[in-house]
Parts: sequence; C-alpha cells; structure tokens
Amino acid sequence: MTIALPLRLKGAPGSPYTRKMLALLRYRHIPYELFIGDQASRLGLPEPRVSLLPTFYLEDDKGEVQAVVDSTPLIRRFEDAFVDRRVVPTDPVMAFVDALVEDYADEWLTKAMFHYRWYYASDIEKAGTVLPRWRAIGAPEAELHKLKELFAERQISRLYVVGSNDITAPVIEASYLRILGILDDLLQRHPFVMGGRPGAGDFGLYAQLTQLAKFDPTPAAICLREAPRVFAWTDLVDDLSGTRAVEAGWLPRAQARDHLGPLLGEIGRVYAPFLLANAEALDSGAEQVEATIDGRPWVQPPFPYQAKCLQVIRAGFAALSASDRQAASGILAGTGCEPLIRIDR
Repeated sequence: MTIALPLRLKGAPGSPYTRKMLALLRYRHIPYELFIGDQASRLGLPEPRVSLLPTFYLEDDKGEVQAVVDSTPLIRRFEDAFVDRRVVPTDPVMAFVDALVEDYADEWLTKAMFHYRWYYASDIEKAGTVLPRWRAIGAPEAELHKLKELFAERQISRLYVVGSNDITAPVIEASYLRILGILDDLLQRHPFVMGGRPGAGDFGLYAQLTQLAKFDPTPAAICLREAPRVFAWTDLVDDLSGTRAVEAGWLPRAQARDHLGPLLGEIGRVYAPFLLANAEALDSGAEQVEATIDGRPWVQPPFPYQAKCLQVIRAGFAALSASDRQAASGILAGTGCEPLIRIDR
C-alpha cells in the first residue's frame, strides 16, 4: 500500500522510540514532518487509542487518517512501502536475530532507561525540568514549574509498571553495565551490531542509549566512564543519512554466533527469564511476576504487552523454514534464549 510523503508524526526528544524512528527515517531517506506538543491536535489529527510516542498519522484502506503507534510494526510497514536502504536483513535467519535484538532493546533496556531517569535525585531533577519544556517550550515558568512536579510524580508512580523497584534495581543496573561492555566489544569489530550496515536492532539499542548515554546524568556518567565508544556511537547513529547502505553489509549467518554471542547471552540471561515468568504470571492470573533473574529476585506486576512480545518471537521463529529454524537454533544454542523459540505452547 502506498504511503503519502512526507510522513507525519508526533514525538519528543525525551522519547527513545521517537528518537529510534527519526534516526531510522533519516537513514532511510524518508521525508517526514515532526509535530511537538499540541501541534498535531491543533491540526485536527486524531488521537491514538493508546497515547504513546511517536504517533504516526497514516491513511487506512479507506483513505482515512489513523493515529498509529508501536515502532516495531511501523518499521516493517515502512519496509514494505519503501524499497531503498532497508533495515531488516534479507537473510530470514538474520532478520529473526535482528528482531530479537530489537525486542530486547525496546522491552528490556527501556527498563534501565526508565529506572535511572526516575530513581535517582539528580536524574529526576533534570528530567522533570527539561521534559516539560520539550513539549511546551513557550510556556510560562510558573506553568512549567507545576508541570515539572506533576510529570515527575506521575512517572515515579509508574516505576513499578516497568519493574523498577528496590528489589530489581541491582539486576537492572548490573545488566546495563554489562551491555555497555558488550556493545563496546562489538563496535571494535563492526560499525553496527548487525555488521557493516544497521539493522532494526541497531536503532532499537541506539534509541535507549539516546537517554541512558546522552541525557540522564547517572547512566550517562557510567557510559562515558566505562564505554566511551558506545557514548560516541550513539551520536553517530543519530544521523546516518550520509552513510552508504551496502547490500552485502549485514552480518552473514555464519558469523552471527561469534559476533553476537555475548549480546544474545545477555538477552538469555535477563530478558528471556523475564518474558517466561511474565507469561506464566498472566496465564495463571497471578498479581505479581516473581522470578529469579541473574541470580537475584525479580518482582513486578505482569505486563500483557510483553506477553505479546514472546508470542511474536515464537511466531517469527515458527515462520522460518525447517532449515532456517535449525540455523537460528544453532546461533541461539547455549545463550539462554532457547526457551524463547519453543513453539509447542
């Protein structure tokens, strides 16, 4: 289906998913218009059923404009609509691996982003001060001061939703430190996680790092101290419009295990057990997800959307041919990700 250009979207610099899609659009040379604050509503554009950023305004089959959210299916929709400079690898096995990396970034690494932003005093102060100004740059100071308090209170009260609390904090922070080291090592071999050309997973990781490495004081200081290469990479990925997209640039499946093994091992170490425990809690009707992750306790309310993520991972694996499933299983073997691709549920 043809998509009208320029793409129109509503977003904000403090939204990692907005940053993910803007960087992707720049890389893919897809023209866009970005609306900040109430600009979209003043144009009479519709509201999404779930208020998330970024919100894209796309025509449906009847030509009516719909407010569409969720970066992962949007990326696939744009893959179908625009042929140049795609971000999903052409090898179906590597496309599956790339999707797993993207899902980890979107759904696990965002726990670190939300945790650091609203758990430490200096981070709360900066976020509460700057984020309302991104949405309403011309507002009076008295109004912005009220917005700071309201915004911070609302976000801190939602920490439990993503799983940030005193019990889970050590797991989140240890995982963040490890992923910095893993990415630092990967970037010494290839310019992107998916090889010589970025995949959707690269943009997913970059998105969370725009906040963790570049905005929020506590995790940014950690990144600059422990992995300055990752700090710099985040700036580079911000605008890849001048980067060539070499057709053979993506990592071949034969190299995937060696190059991506530590990253997949981190996914299997923390994200896989969470997804499984979350699905079990939802299936049983439990009010809490209670699990052991990385040898430590994990407690949070169950999250229905992340049960859908597990279903999508398994469906993606099941859709592969028998030989490709065997190849993907070989790449994931021993990483802890194996339970994610069980398709007998």
